[in-house]
Amino acid sequence: MKHCIMFTLISVALAAASASAFAQSDTTPDTQTKPKELGAVEVTGSAIPRTSKETPSPVIVINALQIKRSGLTTVADVVRSVSADNSGTIPNAFTAGFAAGSSGVALRGLTVNSTLVLVDGRRLASYALADDGQRSFVDLNTIPLDAVDRIEVLKDGASSLYGADAIAGVVNVILKHDFKGADVTAEIGTSQHGGGLEKRATGSWGKGDLESDHWNGYAAFEYEGDARITTPSRGFPFNTGDLSSIGGPNGIGGQPLNNSGSIYGSVSPGTLGTPGDLTTGNFISLNPIFQPLRPCGPGSTPINDPNNDLGAGAGSYCTQNFADFGDDQAAQERIGLYGRFTFKFGDYGEAYLNASYYQNKVVVDGGPPQIQTGTPNNTNAIALPVFLSNGSLNPNNPFAAQGQVALINYAFGDIPGASEEFNHVYRFVAGVKGSLGEWNYDSALVVNHTALDSTLLGFINFNQLISDLKDGSYNFIDPSQNSAAVRAALAPALRKTSTSDMDSIDFRVNRPLFKLRGGDLGLALGAEERHEAQNDPDLNPNLAAQGLGIAHTVGSRNIGAVYAEIDAPITKSFEVDGSARYDHYSDFGGAFDPKIGFKWKPIDQLAFRGTYSRGFRAPAFAENGSSAAEGFTTFQITNVPFLVAHGGDPITGSNADAYAANQYALAQSTVANPNIQPERSKSFTFGMIVQPSPWLDASLDYYWIKKTGVIVQSDPNVALSNYFAGSALPAGYTIIADTPDPQFPNALPRPIVVKAPFINANSLVTNGMDLDLRAKFKPSDSTQWISDLTITGIFKWTMNFPDGSIQDYVGTQGPYILSSGAGTPRYRANWANTLIWGRLETTATVYYTSGIFMSVPDITNDHSCFSTGPSGANFPANCRVPSFTDVDLTAIYHLNDHIDINGAVENVFDRKPPFDPIDYAALNYNPTYAQSGIVGRFFKLGVHVKF
Repeated sequence: MKHCIMFTLISVALAAASASAFAQSDTTPDTQTKPKELGAVEVTGSAIPRTSKETPSPVIVINALQIKRSGLTTVADVVRSVSADNSGTIPNAFTAGFAAGSSGVALRGLTVNSTLVLVDGRRLASYALADDGQRSFVDLNTIPLDAVDRIEVLKDGASSLYGADAIAGVVNVILKHDFKGADVTAEIGTSQHGGGLEKRATGSWGKGDLESDHWNGYAAFEYEGDARITTPSRGFPFNTGDLSSIGGPNGIGGQPLNNSGSIYGSVSPGTLGTPGDLTTGNFISLNPIFQPLRPCGPGSTPINDPNNDLGAGAGSYCTQNFADFGDDQAAQERIGLYGRFTFKFGDYGEAYLNASYYQNKVVVDGGPPQIQTGTPNNTNAIALPVFLSNGSLNPNNPFAAQGQVALINYAFGDIPGASEEFNHVYRFVAGVKGSLGEWNYDSALVVNHTALDSTLLGFINFNQLISDLKDGSYNFIDPSQNSAAVRAALAPALRKTSTSDMDSIDFRVNRPLFKLRGGDLGLALGAEERHEAQNDPDLNPNLAAQGLGIAHTVGSRNIGAVYAEIDAPITKSFEVDGSARYDHYSDFGGAFDPKIGFKWKPIDQLAFRGTYSRGFRAPAFAENGSSAAEGFTTFQITNVPFLVAHGGDPITGSNADAYAANQYALAQSTVANPNIQPERSKSFTFGMIVQPSPWLDASLDYYWIKKTGVIVQSDPNVALSNYFAGSALPAGYTIIADTPDPQFPNALPRPIVVKAPFINANSLVTNGMDLDLRAKFKPSDSTQWISDLTITGIFKWTMNFPDGSIQDYVGTQGPYILSSGAGTPRYRANWANTLIWGRLETTATVYYTSGIFMSVPDITNDHSCFSTGPSGANFPANCRVPSFTDVDLTAIYHLNDHIDINGAVENVFDRKPPFDPIDYAALNYNPTYAQSGIVGRFFKLGVHVKF
């Protein structure tokens, strides 16, 4: 990759040099070579208006025209295409995550809770579901793209101005200040390989001139609907869990020894370990013989393996590819409304109101639920009884006449699995801004509320399942006989509404104080009062539903803050900027964060810049509110000497072996810790800006970030070790024990729940470099070429633990849990080239993500290959996920001053996603960085009309 970067830079430099002889300025406002100085403006990362676009901090600006040329149609897609977005970013395609239905940005790979997202410089309410039940973030899907003027991305710490969460950077979406006239767009697109039909329409209408009428009002509307892409519509290996043909594991469904059944079921004769308990089935022999519960039918493959040569069970059964029920792209529908009214008073004052409503609906299709699950009730050994509760032989049990229970594997084919996330976001802003004497002022009231309606289908109710098994209410032999009432009782729809709120009022002022050699000494002051709240109830409060844990978050707090900034242009070539902010939170106390930066421009063509800052991330309500998240893991007691209660008799011999070998579901409950403290950060940047000619700008910036007090879940193994040793549990831990085992009455009861709080434990360090380059050439009055290149390289991303151990994640699939298995690619880049030729504009954009080694240091604590085949060998042999390069091509043709025709071919070369069998967010590929590969070549056609 180093050679690739070097080649890219040399190529651009040579192209720039060859064009220098005919480079000229462009007079059109959208494409001018050198921006016209229109007076001081505020840039993200500084509260003081300035005329220079370069600040001590690195900032990139993506304007509406660039977005239009890219062909991207959502704020989420635009922001997540930034090369600095990395590990922990949330794609729409990850529909099985805690925060399903959302999209979030993670600058510097520090996950979504360390990047602050603003609209017009002010905060938004967080998504009502926390990522992994812990991390709060803003859902990018609910920001209206049609009203966007530009998006500014500050790639630097900024808590000294913006407060919490601005550790890795800030994304500031700037909406249009005013609009006159009307325009509408309509667009349709589809994939060459089927599915994913996209329909999009937008409209804007505005009236009033601020200068002559002293008012302006406009409204914007947008709609986008994206149809699902089914998993079976894509080719091998992205449509199946059976990778045996290429040396991998066979994860196909319906294999009885894998605790998986088809919709036709499989059964084997057995007995009950505990009479009357249908979850304690035992096979009659060590090599159980299976048979189909009913004949194999459509969608299944009959297997006849009397000797268990395949390792999936002896006898016969039906296998089934449950990927046939899944989605590679969920159906999604976004509808947004935005309106703004501005009134100008005097020469410099403005009062404005804006309001928006945005809804985002995501529907995910899934496979049928299994009768066998490990959590929260272990039904892996479930059996059909011999007799029903009315005393008759069980017609569902083919071994009932022999007095044997039937251990069953079964998928409920008449109960479809699905989920729906329907997010509603309301935002209202009222503000006033202007000038009074030497002072500029800006104040606004923001009210932001979200309501997320969640529905889950296809989760089996455990108590109803046991009841149906006992009285025969559910017909396993002929599921078509089951009534809607029976199915609804067995798998009731799970519903909840989660909310979040962010209300704030602020007041900001700035003014020049006095002249320095380089210009005015600028001062900015600000104050803010904010209220935040979240209420996310449980979907499964009583652990009634199988395969689903507990997760709820409730919290609220008030925040007050003051801040100041001074910008000192000491000389015309040297500028120093300093800022500091103090925040007080009602739940944990105060945080003070300073920042200082400089910019030195020894010659017009060269400038150096750098910053040092401190920052913090406020604990999320999931971490310090009235919150808990409970998941389950398969647990096995292996340390038999610790199983005996004090004074009891030791368990020895075969009894001990049986006790130790008994796997069960252990609940791990992570609870909020009211004493948790914020994560703290220190960071610095150093870079250079090169402008050798009016047509070429380049910047190269190094960054370094250290975060301490990283909030993590407590290790449950600490408490378990003490429990089995008979020692006191560490502070904050609780263990709930099972009732004593009647076979071993003197044994220490097995633990069934381990409760542990969030704690401030770890630290992390990351560093790397950004390259941003823009070149503009105009060989003739009707021809122009614009080239934009951004590359981000991560040199280091390490998690440091209290015991001194270190895990390095760069170039691996770690942190596995925090990144949904997507990992931390070392390089990300994009390169957009626009050619303007008369009325035609064409843009080719190249997106690149480097390959990664398939190790997961946070799971294995080393860099061994995490992906292996049945023989234990690396799978694939080189244990690498290849790099992914995607090229999009767009074209805009201006028929006249009012009508544009636009088209696009995304993934021009129809590149397939790199094979990745251990990414758990999708089937054998990485949707975080290679979703366009599974979509395939995609065609779009649209029209834009201006009135």
